[in-house]
Amino acid sequence: MEDLVIFTTGGTLDKDHDTFTESLVLGAETVTNVPELLRIGKSHFARVQPIMSLDSLDMVDCHREQILLAVQSAKERCIVVTHGTGTMEKTAQHLDGKTGDKTVVLTGALRPFALGKSDAGFNVGGAIIAAQTLSPGVYAVMNGRVFEADNVHKDLKSGRFDL
Repeated sequence: MEDLVIFTTGGTLDKDHDTFTESLVLGAETVTNVPELLRIGKSHFARVQPIMSLDSLDMVDCHREQILLAVQSAKERCIVVTHGTGTMEKTAQHLDGKTGDKTVVLTGALRPFALGKSDAGFNVGGAIIAAQTLSPGVYAVMNGRVFEADNVHKDLKSGRFDL
């Protein structure tokens, strides 16, 4: 079993309902639901490293560079990055070809984990397995599928990632 790290960057997976503003919000940079997902799944992996807490629609190239630096600096070869689904394809393409001998898998959720009935656990679990079994490169795992970095596409009509 390969060593693995999970970097968190925010996105819908980590959003929660704010009762004062009646909107979905992200918490502080270090607040993430990933440890709870791992606990529920009795995962063997516990190293979770928050990088940022952003809606991916607010993410710009300097944020993607932060993610790239974290990936390149990681001692682990297997890396999962939780990310908002709105611009996941941009980040995958930004990382592609720059991660050396590491396997990097981006994943997220279309419904916040905190609200229940979320796809977060399914997607994170799939990403953990993919990061350990795929060849080095950059991928996204969503909705039960593995996508190569240059083929990540969120279909707004179907509400899922598709080819």
